Amino acid sequence: MVEGLPGRRLRMVAVGVVRTPVGDEPQERLLSVQTEIDQWLADWQPDAVAVERVFAKANIRGIMGTAQASAIPMLAAARLGLQLGLHTPSEIKAAVTGNGRADKAQVTHMVTRILQLADPPRPADAADALALAICHVWRAGTDGRPGEGSTTNRIHEAERLARSAAPNRLAELHSQHRSAARAATARASARPVPTRRNV
Repeated sequence: MVEGLPGRRLRMVAVGVVRTPVGDEPQERLLSVQTEIDQWLADWQPDAVAVERVFAKANIRGIMGTAQASAIPMLAAARLGLQLGLHTPSEIKAAVTGNGRADKAQVTHMVTRILQLADPPRPADAADALALAICHVWRAGTDGRPGEGSTTNRIHEAERLARSAAPNRLAELHSQHRSAARAATARASARPVPTRRNV
């Protein structure tokens, strides 16, 4: 996470990497990622979320896992009403180093310089995350500073709008299904139970 404005010095606020056990089931790993991201958003209350845009490669299995994980911060941003930015790897590299084909070492070096860090971010994924944040501030022109209560205000506003909005088609279908199920249960319980007499 970084704060600052385009054309001005950026500052690292925090950085972290979520690791999940390879042996866990996919849904458990995704839940771990979601829990960590939700905690970060609650703790830091950013004004925007940036996600690396996923492209299909030869390794379909690997790209599917990445795509599933990428959806988590996107949904979190939508839930909280935060601005979402999607940036390609080449856009991120070009924004930070001036070269869309830069390697990890070059990206890490420039992230360290831009943020004026005493030491390079570790592990390498942390440098990649900071590069993505820098790219988003510079390319999207967003104020990357954590907001004071802005996330809470957006949540309250979203809840207010949801309460006043007309129910959508899916909500109506769910309501009809529940009503039909309750009616069927009531009819079944009202039927007389046949009794058997033994003579």
